[in-house]
Amino acid sequence: MNNFVFLGPPGAGKGSLAVKVAEDYKIPHISTGDIFRANIKAQTPLGVKVKAIIDSGSLVSDELTFELVKDRLAQDDCKNGYILDGFPRTIPQAEMLDGLVADLKVVNFQISDDIVIGRLSTRRVCKACGANYNIKTLPPKVEGVCDKCGGELYQRDDDKQESILHRMDVYREQTEPLINYYKNKGKITDLDASIETDILLGEFKKIF
Repeated sequence: MNNFVFLGPPGAGKGSLAVKVAEDYKIPHISTGDIFRANIKAQTPLGVKVKAIIDSGSLVSDELTFELVKDRLAQDDCKNGYILDGFPRTIPQAEMLDGLVADLKVVNFQISDDIVIGRLSTRRVCKACGANYNIKTLPPKVEGVCDKCGGELYQRDDDKQESILHRMDVYREQTEPLINYYKNKGKITDLDASIETDILLGEFKKIF
């Protein structure tokens, strides 16, 4: 079974690699953000609970997040495997997942803070269609204009340096302990995430 967990700081390229792995291995790329949005949009009982919590400014509990993930993993498209991106975030979530799934392959994206800051601070997103660009490595043909739909490109607030540093602090505090958790179980594989996504995909395929 190809049941993957992708771990790494914001800007490590987890999402970019997950898209390619999902395509090649014919498995879904599952992010907790997408699960939350899908359940809220469909107004499922869990979605209604999540919306109320988010609207109140509180954080969704480990237990409720796990229930949403568990529900998603029970769907037909997950029967040959999946990529979890953004879950687990905490040790309690990892323990719950261990109780549900025995065969997990955990991939740890190793990358320096400088590269993360460089990547995220130069990212631009289309207001209309959500396409991602990078003003250094993947610039649009016309500055500030989306190649795909002609929409306006902007820098998200959480891609500004102060916000990036805060996100990295949160990652270290909450999620980095998972690396030792999975190392102690012998389940983790380190990948050098500083290289280009296509090269990284080749390295990934050699291992898995």
